Amino acid sequence: MDQRIINLFDEYTHRPLTRQEFMRRLVQLTGSLALATTALGLLDPGYAEAATVPEDDQDLVTEEVSWPGEGATVTGYLVHPKGKKKRGAVVVIHENRGLTPHIKDVTRRVAKAGYLALGVDALSVLGGTPTDEEKGRELIGKLDATQNLHNYLRALEYLRARPDSNGKTGCVGFCWGGALANQLAVHDPKLNAAVAYYGRQPDAADAPKVKAHLMMHYAGLDERVNAGLTTWAMALTNAGVKYEQYLYEGAQHAFNNDSSPARYNEAAAKLAWERTLKLFKQKLG
Repeated sequence: MDQRIINLFDEYTHRPLTRQEFMRRLVQLTGSLALATTALGLLDPGYAEAATVPEDDQDLVTEEVSWPGEGATVTGYLVHPKGKKKRGAVVVIHENRGLTPHIKDVTRRVAKAGYLALGVDALSVLGGTPTDEEKGRELIGKLDATQNLHNYLRALEYLRARPDSNGKTGCVGFCWGGALANQLAVHDPKLNAAVAYYGRQPDAADAPKVKAHLMMHYAGLDERVNAGLTTWAMALTNAGVKYEQYLYEGAQHAFNNDSSPARYNEAAAKLAWERTLKLFKQKLG
């Protein structure tokens, strides 16, 4: 697919670009409404086709849980293997559309690897993630950043307090959630491991606050996010923070999202996921 189309879609999903303006510019790039519609079909998510762990997986237990947030009750999608074994716990942080079927599937993947996995619905304070992704993207922009951060910090505390938790916690986030995974590493000294997929970096001055082992996955073609990776890596090095940084050449932003065929990169996604689970095994047990 033409890189200009993917860049336009990235602008649409991360900046205040209306659907109408996006489609107008997409038609200009493709030359016709028919071709624009075809391109959009490769960019928009196809959740049913991409699910890798079924919702009724016989090895897993799923439940809706809640905990007191900052001024509101926060809800999440908790998945864990059957049995009474104490396990390491992982907060899964969604992209900028909310707790979508794709992120629920990722949560099940984490659980399938042997962990307590909690997909937090950041939009639960605004009524929950809507089925309309356009509406979800609008609602993300209405979240109070400080309140949202505190709600995720409380999600980690909720997991540590569960009787089926071994007390060790990690997080993994994608895009909007990747940036938040970095922020959790900055603000939670108890966090054992944080994995950020193509997430914006914190201020370099915050690097000494990071106590978790930090892993960052970047897409080679993601100029928007990659602009800050060198500065952040240097700050982490200077602060003596344990971190790993990987750049996947030729990969697009959101390369792990297998519900978006135009941006999904199977090789990069597989390698990044193997590295993610290896870190969790080392740090969470």
